[in-house]
Formats: sequence, structure tokens, C-alpha cells
Amino acid sequence: MIKKWFVTGTDTEVGKTVASCALLQAATHAGYRTAGYKPVASGSEMTGQGIRNTDALALQLNSSVPLSYEQVNPYAFLEPTSPHIVSAQEQRPIEFSQLSAGFEALTSQADWLQVEGAGGWFTPLSSSKTFADWVIQEHLPVILVVGVKLGCINHAMLTALAVQSAGLRLAGWIANDVQPTGKRHPEYIATLRDVLKAPMLGEIPFCPNIDSQTPLGGYLDISLLSQ
Repeated sequence: MIKKWFVTGTDTEVGKTVASCALLQAATHAGYRTAGYKPVASGSEMTGQGIRNTDALALQLNSSVPLSYEQVNPYAFLEPTSPHIVSAQEQRPIEFSQLSAGFEALTSQADWLQVEGAGGWFTPLSSSKTFADWVIQEHLPVILVVGVKLGCINHAMLTALAVQSAGLRLAGWIANDVQPTGKRHPEYIATLRDVLKAPMLGEIPFCPNIDSQTPLGGYLDISLLSQ
């Protein structure tokens, strides 16, 4: 049976890609044929091979099946801004049919398919559609990445409420330490455990020199994912 997940975060810059790489590593270690999918990415760079996004490249590297860059990231934009803004400026609309076709194509190669969103849950992809609308269309279970810092409890509760109000399953959450832990850190984690009605898959410690090859899968227990 193919496992399909959508990875979202409490905000932008909370470590969705760090957590996504850890999930891919853990799933690969568990014997799955894994594929990461970052269908929409802004804040990319122009290279000799074309536009490339570092988050998408990290997912490509940590997927256990060989994938072309275009398979991982069909919509790449240079400007680091909300996708709907740069998409409209470039007159390159983000089509749900394209997102779905790319996702479906990966099912022939992998049995663990993991989609990473852009920004937070309600990131706009057009003037009328958000990333959440596509996830609802695909009916994907959601894994929430919580960047542990001041304000994260409120952001986590709001995101969880939005996911569950959409009729989707919050399958699990990951605590990502985006800064050195403070004296109240244990209480933050305890509160998050209490208010998020989904299993905590693990906690990724703060690592200032982290990169796409850092081994992180051991921090997560994917067997806890709610089915």
C-alpha cells in the first residue's frame, strides 16, 4: 500500500525541509521506496541546469528512488515571495491538474510519497486558491512541523484546527528546534503534546551547521503515524 503525506509548517522558515529530509531518511531506513515532492517553490536560483531550489534539491537527494529535478519541483520561481504573486507576474499560473499529475506519476516509482508545501497551511497559489485547497482535493493526511520558538503553540493550534476543520487527518507532528533551547523548552513541548491531538513523531535538535546530508532520520519514529 502506498503511503502518501503532506508536510506543512506552522510558518515559513520553521524547518519543513529539514523535517521532510528526516522523514524520507526514516522511511528509507524502514524499507520504503521514497520520493519527495516539492511542487511549488519560490526563492530559487538560476544555475547552468536551469532554475533550482535548495529545498527541492534536498528532497531529491534524500529520495531513495532516482528522480529528475523536474519530477520533484515542476514549479520553480526565482523571487523569494508568495507563489501567487510571482506566478501572476510571470503569467505562469499554478495549475492543480499539473500538481496532481506530477504527484500521481511518482506512484509508479515509490511507495512512500511525501509532498512538502510552501510557507504555511494557507499559502496562496492563485488569487482564489491556496495550497490547502489542493491538499483537500487530494485528501492527504498531514504531518505538521512545529518550529519551536515563542508563538509556536498558538501557530500550531491554529494550523491543526484548520487541517482538521477541512476534514483531513493530522497524522503526526514534529518538533523542530530552530534555535537553542531555552529554560521553558520542556514546558513548550509538554503543552504541544497536550494540545495537538496527534502523535509526536520526534524532536529534531538545533544544529547550526545542518545541511541536506545531515543524518536526521533517527530522531523520528514513523511507526507512530496515525493511519
